Amino acid sequence: MARHWGPALKGSEFTRERSTITVTHELLTIGRISVDIYPNDIGVDLEDVTSFGKYLGGSPSNVAVAAARHGRRTGVITRTGDDAFGKYLHRELHKFNVDDSFVSPVAQYPTAVTFCAIKPATDEFPLYFYGRFPTAPDLQIKAEELDLEAIGNAGIFWSTVTGLCQEPSRSAHIAAHEARPRTGLNPSQFTILDLDYRPMFWSSEEEARTEVAKILPHVTVAIGNDKECAVAVGEGTPDEQADRLLAAGVEIAVVKLGAEGVMAKTRTERVVSAPVPVETVNGLGAGDSFGGAFCHGLLSGWPLSEVLDYANASGAIVASRLSCADAMPTPDEVTSLLAERGRPIPGATLAASSTLAEGAVR
Repeated sequence: MARHWGPALKGSEFTRERSTITVTHELLTIGRISVDIYPNDIGVDLEDVTSFGKYLGGSPSNVAVAAARHGRRTGVITRTGDDAFGKYLHRELHKFNVDDSFVSPVAQYPTAVTFCAIKPATDEFPLYFYGRFPTAPDLQIKAEELDLEAIGNAGIFWSTVTGLCQEPSRSAHIAAHEARPRTGLNPSQFTILDLDYRPMFWSSEEEARTEVAKILPHVTVAIGNDKECAVAVGEGTPDEQADRLLAAGVEIAVVKLGAEGVMAKTRTERVVSAPVPVETVNGLGAGDSFGGAFCHGLLSGWPLSEVLDYANASGAIVASRLSCADAMPTPDEVTSLLAERGRPIPGATLAASSTLAEGAVR
């Protein structure tokens, strides 16, 4: 149920040092982690880049970082190589205050590395994956290694479709979801599936759809763009795709609409949040920032419209910056952008009502 906080590195080995403080994760994610190598030269092809910077990357890990920036207790279940880049990722997780108790090395595989070219003028941000074929450390998570109690008790458990692309990760994801059946969740708990579909990791869309169908019965929230939703539940309009996700048992279906913003649909509500225009520097990472902020909003108990606006603004901020994890905004930065664009500040109405009520009591 609770984890001891405070893993550390000693020498060349990954070790565990436990404090006397125990916590339950507000957000626990599982899956991909990597070292992102991003160019310092903007607007040129990768072969013309002369210098790079390195950052923590991998969508589920970025989501944990994003939520931690909003003050949430987060952790990641993943694997690195037993190498210098693995040590670097542990160090970065510590820096962002993300629990790495469930991050351990896989000796036979190097830590995955992702290169990217950044060409905002043409909206091109191609990714080049290294150390992922035929497999990667974070695809070597095994079901028997999971702390199912921690998974079952997390406020939000977040996984991605990419984690289903091969064994043993696939079985580990299924076991994790089975450890928190929808019927066993309390009203403040959510199980989120990021429909993150990357074709290079799959033999076909049909294979991915088959594996997604095994997970959806355990999911309360699904998030994806038009293409990702099409892989999961078939082609159609955003409303048709959302309705199919709801029919599969999901309670909140979030469909990203590109230039038209994002829609969230429940069985009783349909909300659309208009985009928050910014000057894009790097389109990568915006979705992960959206995800971490979305989790923060759910945990805060905000109305769905406010959750979407806050997450939208958070994603926009990262799109206007170079990196991903290091670019994740603070709550003050998000609320400042919302105020600047004339949008409601999440929680403000509730806070004002509480202040008035307290004044009336006095």
